[in-house]
Amino acid sequence: MTVDVHNPDQTESNPLTTELETLAPEATAEQADLSSELTLTTAEPIEEAATKLDNVAASSEDATPPEASDGNSALSGEPDYDAADFAAALANFDREQAAETAAAQNLTTEEVVVTGTVVKITDKHVVIDIGLKSEGLIPLDQVLDHEGKPKFKAGDAVDVVVEREEPEGGYLVSYEKALRHKIWDKLEKAANDKVPVKGMVVSRVKGGLTVDIGIKAFLPGSQIEVRPVRNLDGYIGTEIEVRVIKLNKKRGNVVISRKEILEEEQNAKKAVTLAQLEEGSVLTGTVKNLTDYGAFVDMGGLDGLLHITDMSWGRLTHPRDLVNVGDEIQVKVLKFDKEKQRVSLGFKQLTPDPWLDATERYPIGAQVRGRVLSVTDYGAFVELEQGIEGLVHVSEMTWSKRMKHPSKMVKPGDEVDTIILSVNPNDRRISLGMKQLQDNPWEQLEDKYPIGAIIEGRVRNLTDFGAFIEIEDGIDGLVHVSNLSWTKRIKHPSEVLKKGEKVRAIVLGVEPENRRLSLGVKQLQPDVWETFFAQHRIGDVIKGKVLRTAQFGAFVEIAEGVEGLCHVSEAVDQNNAAVKLDVDTEHEFKIVKMNQEEKKVGLSIRAVGEEASRAEVEIYKEHGSTKDHKDHKDNKDHKEHKSSSSSSSSTTLGDLINWKRSEREGE
Repeated sequence: MTVDVHNPDQTESNPLTTELETLAPEATAEQADLSSELTLTTAEPIEEAATKLDNVAASSEDATPPEASDGNSALSGEPDYDAADFAAALANFDREQAAETAAAQNLTTEEVVVTGTVVKITDKHVVIDIGLKSEGLIPLDQVLDHEGKPKFKAGDAVDVVVEREEPEGGYLVSYEKALRHKIWDKLEKAANDKVPVKGMVVSRVKGGLTVDIGIKAFLPGSQIEVRPVRNLDGYIGTEIEVRVIKLNKKRGNVVISRKEILEEEQNAKKAVTLAQLEEGSVLTGTVKNLTDYGAFVDMGGLDGLLHITDMSWGRLTHPRDLVNVGDEIQVKVLKFDKEKQRVSLGFKQLTPDPWLDATERYPIGAQVRGRVLSVTDYGAFVELEQGIEGLVHVSEMTWSKRMKHPSKMVKPGDEVDTIILSVNPNDRRISLGMKQLQDNPWEQLEDKYPIGAIIEGRVRNLTDFGAFIEIEDGIDGLVHVSNLSWTKRIKHPSEVLKKGEKVRAIVLGVEPENRRLSLGVKQLQPDVWETFFAQHRIGDVIKGKVLRTAQFGAFVEIAEGVEGLCHVSEAVDQNNAAVKLDVDTEHEFKIVKMNQEEKKVGLSIRAVGEEASRAEVEIYKEHGSTKDHKDHKDNKDHKEHKSSSSSSSSTTLGDLINWKRSEREGE
C-alpha cells in the first residue's frame, strides 16, 4: 500500500512503474520552459530543491497527453517519473547555478558596469535586481543627496558595479564605482585642461567638505576660499565651481580646489583695478570684513582699509554702526602704496566737513536739541546733527552738587534741550549745558541768606577741612574747621559734628559766582578772646594752670578757652633759678605780651619776681634810711649815702640786699 503525499486521504494500492515513460515532443518542450522557473540559491537545502523538482515533474505530468499514460497512472493522479528524471533536473540546476556563479565572478573581477532596477529601499541598503539569482545591495549612504534623502525610488534604473557576494545572501554592489567608471575620463580631461566643473556640496568631513561632481570628491578646507574659512557648514547644499587638482584611479580618490579659480578671478580683477586706481579717485566696493578698527572693502581683486575714523565726521563705537558685510558702498582713495599694494579709503570725505561752519550754525547761547549718544562718568555726548556732537559735562547738568552720575539724569537715545556754551572747530568740540535752562538758585542766595543770618541745616558730608551743611536742595554751605569752636583746637570736624545731624550756623559769606556759601558755628557763641582782651592789659598778674609743655615753654590756661605761652626763658624765679612747670600745676604769671589779632598772650614768672622786688624797695626807702646813717663812719660816704637815700631812682638792688640782711641780723 502506498500513500500519496499530495492526496493523503487516498489509500488505493497501485503498482509502481519502473520503466521510463516516453514523453511526447510537446511535453518535452513544455518541460524545458518550466525548467527555467527553477531558481535556487546556494543557501537552499537539498530538500527544498527536491520539492521544486517534484513540482516541475508534476507540471510535466499534467501536460502529458492521456494516451501517454497507462490506466493506473490516470486513476491514481500521481506524477509518473523515476530517478532518471530527478537526476536530469538536478543536473540542469547545477549547470544553471555554475553559470550564474561564473557570471558573478566575471562581473566582480572585471568591475563591469551593469544596469539594475530598484526593487526597494531599506534603512541600510537600496535593493536592486541585477539579473542574477540574488539581488544587489547598494549601501544607502552612496545614494543620499545633500539633504540626506535617497536619489532613487522603486522602479528606477541604476548603474552599479558588482563588488562581492555577501555571506548572508545577495551581492554587494557600488553605485559610486559605476559613476567613477562613467565619469573618470571626463575628470581626467578636466584636470589636464584645467577646466572648471560644477558640483554640489553634500556634507562636511574632517578637514574639509565632500562635493558631488558626478562622484564624491574631497574639497580641503584650505582650498575653499582665498582666506581661511571658519564656518564650513554654511556651504552645505550650495552649488560651487571647482577644479580637479588630484586623481587616484586605483583608490578612486578625487581632490578638488575652489581657491584656484577664485585666485585667478581675483588676479584678473586686480589687474583692472590697479590700472585705474589713483589717490583721490572714487570707486565702488563691497564690504568684505569688519573689525574693531575699520572695514575691509573689496574694490575688485584688491582690498582696501576703511578706517573707523574715516567713516563718519562724527564718532562711531564700531564700524557695524554704519556698514555691514556685503554692503556695496562708494569710497574715496586717500592713499595708495603701489609697492606694497596697500590702499587707505575714506567714506566721510565724500561729504563736506560739517565743522567748517559750525561756529556760524551754533552760536554761543543758542538753544539746540539733540540725541544722547553715550553716557560716561564725566558727562554725556549729544548728537546735534550727523557728524556734530557736543559734550554736556556733569557739572553743567544741574545746579545741585549732589548728583553722583550723569546716568541719573539722561540715558542713550534721550532727546534733550541744551545751551551752546563754547565751540572749538579746530578741536572739533562743542560744550553744552543743561542747567542753564533752569533757574539758578545761587542768584537769589544773597537776598535769601544775607551775611549774619542764622540758618538751620543737616550735616551732609565731613571732610578734613570742614563740614558741608545742606540748607536746601542743591545748596550746601561749608563750615570750616576753624569756625567750629572758639576755644578748642579741633583737628577734624567729626570731633564736634556727626553726619546727618541737624545744626544751627550763621552765614559768614556768599559767593554766587563761585557757588560758595561760608558758614560758622562758633560765631553763635561769645568770643572768649575778645572778652579777655577787653578785661586785661600788659603787666597784669594772673593765675594760670599748665595745660601742656614743649621744649620752648609751656601753654597755660589763663581763662576758660584762653591760652597763653610762658617761654622757657621767662620760667625762672627772682634768683634766676628755673621753675619747673608740670602739667596741671598752677602758678602766677605776669602778662608781658598781647596780640588780639593773632590771639596770642605772652606770660612770665620772672616778671612776677621783679614786681615783688620793686615793692620791697619802696618799703626800704620808707624805713631803712635812719639805720644806714649810723652804720657809715666816713663823712664823705655819709653824705653820698644821704644823697642816694633821698632819691628813689638811685637805690640799688645791693642796698636792698644789705638792708634785708641787717634786718634779719637785728631779729
